Amino acid sequence: MAHAGDNKYEESPKRVKYDRQLRLWDDHGQYALEAAHVCLINASATGTEILKSLVLPGVGAFTILDGKVVNGQDAGNNFFLDKDSIGKSRAKVATEHLLELNPDVRGEFVDESLECILQAEPNFFSKFTVVIATNLEEVILLKLADVLWEKGVPLLVCRVYGMIGYMRLQFSDRTIIESRPENEFHDLRLDRPFPTLREYVDSIDLEKLTDQEHSHIPFVVILLKYLDSWKNRNNDEIPKNMVGKKLLKAEIVAGMRKKDEEENFEEACRAINRSIAVTSIPSEIQGILNDPLCDNLTSESKPFWILAKALKEFVSNEGQGCLPVRGVIPDMTSDTQSYIKLQNIYKAKADEDSHAMYTRVQQLLSNLGKPPNFISEHEVKVFCKNAHCLRVIRGRAIKNEYNPETSNIQSLIADLEHEDSDIIFYILLRAVDKFHSEYCRYPGQTNDEVESDIMKLKNYVSSLMNEWGCFPIMKDDYVHEMCRFGAAELHSVAAFIGGCGAQEVIKLITGQYVPFNNALTYYAVSQSTSVFCL
Repeated sequence: MAHAGDNKYEESPKRVKYDRQLRLWDDHGQYALEAAHVCLINASATGTEILKSLVLPGVGAFTILDGKVVNGQDAGNNFFLDKDSIGKSRAKVATEHLLELNPDVRGEFVDESLECILQAEPNFFSKFTVVIATNLEEVILLKLADVLWEKGVPLLVCRVYGMIGYMRLQFSDRTIIESRPENEFHDLRLDRPFPTLREYVDSIDLEKLTDQEHSHIPFVVILLKYLDSWKNRNNDEIPKNMVGKKLLKAEIVAGMRKKDEEENFEEACRAINRSIAVTSIPSEIQGILNDPLCDNLTSESKPFWILAKALKEFVSNEGQGCLPVRGVIPDMTSDTQSYIKLQNIYKAKADEDSHAMYTRVQQLLSNLGKPPNFISEHEVKVFCKNAHCLRVIRGRAIKNEYNPETSNIQSLIADLEHEDSDIIFYILLRAVDKFHSEYCRYPGQTNDEVESDIMKLKNYVSSLMNEWGCFPIMKDDYVHEMCRFGAAELHSVAAFIGGCGAQEVIKLITGQYVPFNNALTYYAVSQSTSVFCL
């Protein structure tokens, strides 16, 4: 889990320096980023663009592993290398220039090839939080992926081939507490109000309010008042379809004293569809609560699963079939006193549920022989607040996509029926790798053999698709383009993939937001991006 200590940046100069990103992943996310150590294999244009976007927000440390020297191509497409760098260590020059971006970051380089490191120091990668590999040959990539899979170190593979960008994430199962969905969920519990909310709403008589007070009552109170009236007439049931909700809306509109002047009543009408619903546990969360890792805890269980077990017990007891109250309410038209009162009611209930969860967590830790501080109270609160959007992603090893028995390519065959499907770019990249394994170069890298390379590449494409049981549907234009690219790494495409790659690395480091699963292709010509699970 991400560190959840006190607000170390509250009065720090870093609060100003990193203000905007702290709004995205909070103090504990920034702490995790500063504690991370990432490794970049190959200081290519794509690789340095990724590191740039990690160094600027303050990643703790990076190591560049690259045994090559800077050549003319590097100087032409890599922002961090120039013609004065030609002939020098590519790892050393890139490290020096990247460190100039942020004095808070530590950086080092290893002027060795990946092959030598894998052979001489197989434990070299154990110390890293994430490993980033760019533009690797297929054979060495598979060796690296196997090593990292065994050690449980996440791997991000990035590649730019002409106008094509490709990324592949390899990680073991990822558990995400702060998935931060785009559409914020407001847990108002209007269908089953808790006692303190019920007491507050019952204390308000809409008929006795002045016009000023009537136009500033929070819409939550309005909805609950009219919902109570509805339930009294409908066997204690809330409206469950659009017809019922429209009738309820009409009743609320009729209760307005000044048409088109009471914004709080208008807010209540707009909130009916999203706020009046049966409180339930989302299917994804139910799946987590029923997961064997949740039920069968051991001393080796990760904090996430201990928290999930406590949550399951809470739902069956204090929660009465529901998740903990989030304690967050949306902004709304209201007088300050009423809004703060309502806000405090929800927060107090959330604190009560969180405390019940913390008590259960402590009992579980005691049963497992874990120290009480193994999971802090703050971590429990964060877990409760995000209990409705927890995520577990099952990772797949890269070697699985090269094995016909474990590959998911069969599930993507339907996409191949469309001749412009982006999965074609994955097939083309696999084909050029097969070409390289036989000729020790990529198609089109020598101008005098482009025409013959086109025919050879077509054969590799057909071979791959036959291997997968697919009819070879592909425009000749794509094969011609691959040969025309000649494996060039265009800086504009590298910059785009670099930014996307850094974003995924930050997700892995902070444990926040949901990383893609598990392969991504980008085609700069049409500016299309697609995600596939291979």
